Amino acid sequence: MLRTYKIRWLSGTLVLLAFLTLLLPQALLPQAAAAQAQTSGIDAVLVADVSNSMNTSDRDKISNEAMKMFIDMLPVQGDKVGIVAYTDQVEREKALLTIQSDADKSSLKDFIDQLARGPYTDVSVGVAEAVNILNHGADPSHSPMIVLLADGNNDFNKTKGRTQAQSDADLAKAVKEAQNQGIPVYTIGLNADGKLNKDALADLAQQTGGKSFITDTPDDLPQILSEIFADHAKLNVVKLPSVTGNGSYQEVTVNVPNDSVLEANISIMSSKPVEVQLTDPSGQAVDLNSDAAKLSTSKSYSLVKLLKPQEGDWKLRVKGAPKDNIDINLLFNYDLQLVVDPIKTKSYTKGDKVDLAAKLENGGQPLQDNDLYTDMKATLVVKDVDTGKSEEQPLENTGSGFAGTFEVPDNHNYELVIRAEEDSFYRESAPITINASGAAGSGSQPTTSGGEQDKPFPWLPVILGVIVLIVVGVGAWFLMGWLKRKNRGFVGQMVVEIRDENTGDKSYPQYKKLVSFRGRFHLHQLLQLDPELKETEKYVFTPSNGDRIIIRNTAGGTLEKSGRAVDASSGVELKNGDRLSIPLQQADKTILIEYLV
Repeated sequence: MLRTYKIRWLSGTLVLLAFLTLLLPQALLPQAAAAQAQTSGIDAVLVADVSNSMNTSDRDKISNEAMKMFIDMLPVQGDKVGIVAYTDQVEREKALLTIQSDADKSSLKDFIDQLARGPYTDVSVGVAEAVNILNHGADPSHSPMIVLLADGNNDFNKTKGRTQAQSDADLAKAVKEAQNQGIPVYTIGLNADGKLNKDALADLAQQTGGKSFITDTPDDLPQILSEIFADHAKLNVVKLPSVTGNGSYQEVTVNVPNDSVLEANISIMSSKPVEVQLTDPSGQAVDLNSDAAKLSTSKSYSLVKLLKPQEGDWKLRVKGAPKDNIDINLLFNYDLQLVVDPIKTKSYTKGDKVDLAAKLENGGQPLQDNDLYTDMKATLVVKDVDTGKSEEQPLENTGSGFAGTFEVPDNHNYELVIRAEEDSFYRESAPITINASGAAGSGSQPTTSGGEQDKPFPWLPVILGVIVLIVVGVGAWFLMGWLKRKNRGFVGQMVVEIRDENTGDKSYPQYKKLVSFRGRFHLHQLLQLDPELKETEKYVFTPSNGDRIIIRNTAGGTLEKSGRAVDASSGVELKNGDRLSIPLQQADKTILIEYLV
């Protein structure tokens, strides 16, 4: 009897361990998601029409200034930006660059200033390349987006035989891929000559979940770019009093409403340069090139970025040229998420009531500053999945969150989203699914009479369960190892030069940091996806032990390491200080690389 009890106890323990093993990863999912949410940012590709028609519609290259202001509004570090300049082909492009310093932003803005213009236009080329860049370099934890600036219809080179039907097919393919990847496309149409195909741009934005903007003057572009930034980051643009320049300093109050603000962006848009001064709430002058604040200037805007600013009234003093109209906007960045308390998972029916509660979290933890809730309003947005209709109902502000009750109106399926908003920002919760299609709820489990000791012990199910547990455990071990290798990061940087074998000239050294790559990347990504160097896609880098990396030629072949030819088909390991020479077959050039840790 004792032996039977021990066997049963041991078997029960094994089954319990099996359940714990299978359930543990599920229990950890919310914490993992919260940790990932803390690091989420923006991966943006700016797509610019650089056809010759822009010489008329944007003579002063205000579109360039607008893109530069968008870059300046991004946080000091963490986000990624890529750039595509197109006509009927990709003229120049820059792969996603992780912003880690002011120098990175300057590099992007310098690239924009160097864009030249050329003949012909094909919008599909720019959009398709932007999607390609995001597919190759976007961070899975970031929010991707594309911003497209265009000024007219397609204009094909007749000698190439390109047709509108071909362009439409390529654009439809790119749009489908953007939809699948959750990439919204924001379109800006510059309608200077009245010939803009507004419907096409609006349709492109609508299909991908972006927004479409139309303007008759390039002077509106900085304002539009700031609105796009705000929309994607779920922020509200706060309008500050406009100023008409008079040659003297004029004061504007900038109110920072709470201490949850990570950054405050003050954009000052004017047709002529302005001078700016700033004092904090205590009345102290602020250095605009310090850890507390940064000033970026261009010929059509100035942008003051306050870093973790003190709550209270700041004083902005602006001096502009006489009669110059100066518009001032304010955008706050918050590290906040709106999280809904879990609800009971079950099948609901008409008339059932679902209690809802939501709160703001900062870095995965409940918000400590309840003053932020004071002026906030929350709304429950209810979408009837079966009919497609949506309705809204207000929720109660409890002072430390939001609460309300949803009463199921019919035996349909519903999607619930809570939206909380105040003057400077809004947040939306993840959707909640309510199954009220009329299916019966689960009843109690059937029971049987008789003592447990009267039943034969279920050996076969227990043995099969143990076997399944072992198989699952081994499979999970291999899977975790594979995932670890796939997401393993890189260290150090590469110094890259390109030598022209016809002239012997070498490009300036470019220092490429590797920390943004995970698992693997190819040399073409490191070369900013330059179409001329496309054959470098076959050279793939993967991480190795001890801060080393491996380069492999997937097509087979040799390269030179420290002056010696080596077979790269099976992989060549690089350590700190190693140099490579990679001759290209299709473009008379050699890629020179030095790996530094």
